[in-house]
Amino acid sequence: MANTWVAKAISRYDCCNRDTLNWVLARTTLGGFVNTKVNALSGSEYTRRSGLRGPDFTYGWIQGRALEALVVFARHYHTIDPKLSERLTETAQKLYQNLADLHARDGHAYFLYGPDFQPIRPSPNGIQPQSQAGSIYTYSDAFVAKGLFVASCQFDPSQSGRYLAYLQSVIAAIETGRFQMDEAQILSVESVDIEPDDFGPMMILMGAAGILHQAGREDETAFADRFINDVLTRYFDPESGLLLNIPGHDTCNVGHAIEFCGFAFEHLATRPDDPRIEQLISILVRSLEVGIQGPGIALSLSAKSGHAISPYYPWWPLPEAIRACSRGLKLSNDMHLLELWKRVDDLFFKNYWQSTRHFAYQTRTVDGPVDFVPATPDLDPGYHTGLSLLAATNVNSEIPN
Repeated sequence: MANTWVAKAISRYDCCNRDTLNWVLARTTLGGFVNTKVNALSGSEYTRRSGLRGPDFTYGWIQGRALEALVVFARHYHTIDPKLSERLTETAQKLYQNLADLHARDGHAYFLYGPDFQPIRPSPNGIQPQSQAGSIYTYSDAFVAKGLFVASCQFDPSQSGRYLAYLQSVIAAIETGRFQMDEAQILSVESVDIEPDDFGPMMILMGAAGILHQAGREDETAFADRFINDVLTRYFDPESGLLLNIPGHDTCNVGHAIEFCGFAFEHLATRPDDPRIEQLISILVRSLEVGIQGPGIALSLSAKSGHAISPYYPWWPLPEAIRACSRGLKLSNDMHLLELWKRVDDLFFKNYWQSTRHFAYQTRTVDGPVDFVPATPDLDPGYHTGLSLLAATNVNSEIPN
């Protein structure tokens, strides 16, 4: 292998991924849905007494992410470890059918489902039914559409066109002002209209470009170029070198910028001379130089001062930085990215990864791990952590000396 440190890191990533996948597979599923309902601090199971964290409630986000991860890893281990691949495939097929049934019923995926699998949302007055999404699309749609498309390519090719169309509908919603980020609110045009102009939806859907490339559907990835151009034109702040959450505002979610760069590098993997790569690498480097603080990468910071404006340091920007640094290094041979890769690797495995439990703490502050849920209470089923480490694994043979 080209680099001794990289080779050792890749071996560690494989052990980490196998441990997580075997942990997920060993757990009892909830009616064919993946079950990662565990408290990241204590390791204890969430129960019915845990309210919205408990087994009666299903999060569309997590299940869509799980489906994508299970299928991708089943494909990865097909020849390396056929038995593991078979187990992953069996679980993925059941989850695929469940999500396909929900999508067939509703035409959408929802963030939260109640015990009867009707869409619900939390509110100050307790749990309320969620409105029908209609022409509105959400992050849940994005994650489930990606998962269904990947799975259909593997298990059910006759349905791939259907889920490609679903994915295209999510992309179109972003470009026509029909994408709602906050799924705790009533899904409506009115809710969309009052939301900030954040680049988060474009960032998440950039991940679909890599999926389409792997499926041989490069002809469907033009949206990714439009998204890159839009983000670099409207969200890049020349003074700080960072991506702003909202044009003209001071707040930065550098984790989103890092993840965007990683997905963009996957899309541009066959175009190493693309002039946008240099700017993307600059944004990645700056995001890491400013964002690495305390135990990890700050959830939110000020572009002007570089100071964290949130006490929280979630786990997911670190593996996403591993993905982005490895992909960027492959494209540019910029060895500074290798040094940054080493830094985020060290922070992740020193401050977040729990090797005896096979999952990471979800969030830390400077004082230690805390019970703060960044998105869903269900733990990461190999998506942020696993797929990021796998991305680094897949480019390892092309890392420069």
